[in-house]
Amino acid sequence: MIRLKSPDEISLLRQGGKILASVLRQVVAETKAGKTTAELDALAERLILEAGGEPSFKGYGGPKNPFPATLCTSVNSELVHGIPNDYILRDGDIVSLDVGMRYPKKTGLYTDMATTVIIGKVSPAVEKLVKVTKKALQLWIKLIKPGEQLNYIGGKVQDYIENEGFGVVRDLVGHGVGHEVHEDPPIPNYFTNGLKVELKEGMVLALEPMVSLGDYRIRTLNDEWTVVMRDNSLCSHEEHTIVVTKRGCEVLTE
Repeated sequence: MIRLKSPDEISLLRQGGKILASVLRQVVAETKAGKTTAELDALAERLILEAGGEPSFKGYGGPKNPFPATLCTSVNSELVHGIPNDYILRDGDIVSLDVGMRYPKKTGLYTDMATTVIIGKVSPAVEKLVKVTKKALQLWIKLIKPGEQLNYIGGKVQDYIENEGFGVVRDLVGHGVGHEVHEDPPIPNYFTNGLKVELKEGMVLALEPMVSLGDYRIRTLNDEWTVVMRDNSLCSHEEHTIVVTKRGCEVLTE
């Protein structure tokens, strides 16, 4: 079921989204060669707690195998859900930083965002990969408005990415967000006849294109969290939380 958010809920999401955007900007500023992904995770957690929020990923997944960190740090061929560790970032790496927060803690609402950072110098193809992923997210934002169908917008995003020569990940998609970390509707970055969701004012969505330099197929590592490209190609990931408005949408995480 898709839950439309009230004006008061949207106001609270806006507050949380601005805080989360500030957190991610500060983490991005520290994302450089010589830093470990664990150090970035510790910074994100400290900033969220100091702001009165609660990390939404840490402990997610239940008692059997909870996600152990605040930040997802996915390096190179890791697409999403990478677990921060003692890996030292170096020139030529790209790293996706994905972070979510409940604000205020315990009683608040969830926002979610991600960006891919280039460390030092990379090839023109990798620069283009990251740039196209960022543009794909902006295309989503531009096309969102009441009355449009998500599957058709996803098809336009797919066309853009594939026309630029990249793969669109199929098995992971965007999602609703707010009262839970993941809510309906699922939001594929490609056209599908099976998902005809009409956009309505008050929907809060996490839009997140996931793009590969090679084949689009993925697999999950033995830690049961880290998702990598099956062909080990490099990949990129961007995400914003938005709310559908009367004439378009508002980005909440900026």
